[in-house]
Amino acid sequence: MKIKLATFRLDFLRKRKNSEPDRFNALHSASQWTLIWAKFKDHKLALIGLYILAAFYLCILFAPIITPYDPWEDSKYIYSPPTPIHIFHEGKLHRPFVYNQEINTTPETFERIFKTDYSTPYPVRFFVKGAEYHWLGFIKSNIHLFGVDPKTSINLMGTDVLGRDCFSRNIYGLQISLTVGLFGVFITFILGSIIGGIAGYYGGVIDNIVQRVVEFISCIPTIPMWMALGAVIPQDWGNLKVYFAITVILALRSWTGLSRQVRSKLLQLREEEYIVAAKVSGTSGWKIITTHLLPGFLSYLIVSLTLEIPKMILGETTLSFLGLGLRPPTVSLGVLLQDAQNLAAISAYPWLLVSAVLVVIAVLAFNFVGDGIRDAADPYKN
Repeated sequence: MKIKLATFRLDFLRKRKNSEPDRFNALHSASQWTLIWAKFKDHKLALIGLYILAAFYLCILFAPIITPYDPWEDSKYIYSPPTPIHIFHEGKLHRPFVYNQEINTTPETFERIFKTDYSTPYPVRFFVKGAEYHWLGFIKSNIHLFGVDPKTSINLMGTDVLGRDCFSRNIYGLQISLTVGLFGVFITFILGSIIGGIAGYYGGVIDNIVQRVVEFISCIPTIPMWMALGAVIPQDWGNLKVYFAITVILALRSWTGLSRQVRSKLLQLREEEYIVAAKVSGTSGWKIITTHLLPGFLSYLIVSLTLEIPKMILGETTLSFLGLGLRPPTVSLGVLLQDAQNLAAISAYPWLLVSAVLVVIAVLAFNFVGDGIRDAADPYKN
């Protein structure tokens, strides 16, 4: 491991010395994590993915403040298209504003038609009062980032079948879907590291038993197994219980890959001199695994976990989309996509597919970041 890190440092610094002498001098005495970060910044797609994820998680953290409406609040604007933002009214420049949408119904088909009233502009105001919420669960407030006069409505992503604001619902949906991935990966990390570490360090009968269990779980098709486990969840469970149940279900399938990676690494490292010295000194096997072996390839584990989060997000979205995961009134991207199952609804109200776009963007961003960390942490990557 030390030879790999030294090779990584020499190759990386040699390139910097030839291309950027000033930066070479600054990095010459830098730590290993500083070098990894410097190399990560050279991966443009990874940086873009990191900025996107940072924006998503900021939206998650401040979701009640950013959203103009309560995501469960009905309104008269049923299936309203996205509200355009204007800056010109009657040829004059104005602050950002919206026009009111008048609702008409055709007598033949009773279809709702939205007609824009261009007579009166309604300015978009910031830090306005609206629906009450409890930020972080205990800070009570009713201040929202933006809003308009109560006589009209601002729906940046349109509304759904009950007139609920899709922008607010998608922000709250990100809150659930992206945190399920983090909690699921945390459980995967614990299970994969412990089980894989024990199998790789002790070997023998223990390793054979663990590998047979891993092979059995890996042979089960992913989606049918998720569906079977999701169907076991009682229908009378509350949202919080279902949330943690989905997290555990996703982790039960994902730990196997990480455990094999940990096992293979420990099989290589357990015969190193510093491990033999720890054994001779009487150090317990558990302490050797957690103190000496696992930290030796921590960057590799971080890469694996980063690439595992998109699978968790897609798993939650799939289960909720099929009606076997999170259920209304809980809001997640998978739950929101249930409204897009009807092709007729999609053709008439295409903004319902915004949730699918957010899933794709989040998954791609995590993959880009994972690729960037992998390239930055790999000592042999040019």
